[in-house]
Amino acid sequence: MTGREWELVGAPNARDLGGLPTTDGRRVRAGRLIRTPALGRLTDEDLPVLGKLGPACVVDLRDAHEQAVAPPDRLAGAPRVVHLPVYDAAHPVFTYVSAVLQGHDLNAYAALAREGMPGAMTAIYRWFVTGESARAGFSAAVRLAVEDANLPLLFHCSAGKDRTGWLSVVLLTVLGVEEEAIRADYLVHNELTESLREVLLSAMIRRRPDLDPAAARPLLEVRPEYLDAAYDEVRRAHGSFEAYLRDGLGVTDADRAALRERLLE
Repeated sequence: MTGREWELVGAPNARDLGGLPTTDGRRVRAGRLIRTPALGRLTDEDLPVLGKLGPACVVDLRDAHEQAVAPPDRLAGAPRVVHLPVYDAAHPVFTYVSAVLQGHDLNAYAALAREGMPGAMTAIYRWFVTGESARAGFSAAVRLAVEDANLPLLFHCSAGKDRTGWLSVVLLTVLGVEEEAIRADYLVHNELTESLREVLLSAMIRRRPDLDPAAARPLLEVRPEYLDAAYDEVRRAHGSFEAYLRDGLGVTDADRAALRERLLE
């Protein structure tokens, strides 16, 4: 089963990265890298589909608090589960986004509120590149993908769009996937979650009736400018993506060769 030949009702933006083309004419192997949102809302009908995908390792990029307030992941089989939290509870942008999500008082976030949610999201994407726990988590996830015993590798955060999206960018760039294809996979989240986003927005407004829908929508979407902010931070901090992979994430030439051998056809 590859790409969108399968669907998970409880994880509508889940997808196989197989089939994406590389710059040297190869393609990512089907059924090796699977990106999803959190798996706690999978239906009973989803579990046989997940079982056929057969992930050997599941990487959870959420922190402990996110896990505690969400339904436990529903898994098929007995995959290895690795918790690599990419989160900074003390970072003002994260606490601001959390306050919006939970309907808390935003008076303490006046400066961030003036920049709006798009500004907060671009700040988070820049943090993906330079934040300590972000570099540690993404680096460890790449190392997991190097080991054949961890394949198929399934990875997720909460919504499966931002942390999961950037890890996808990292893995696909290591594999030499064309940037246009990487961007297209990133942006397809909006298409796959259109109806779900409206449900989530309605729930947010019920919790906080004064919430402006236009202010909240950027939190539920992916946008080209979010990805551009991370790419810009890569260039600012490291000069190139190659240097970011090497110096920021510790991806070696041996890692790259092993990933391409295992994950490309």
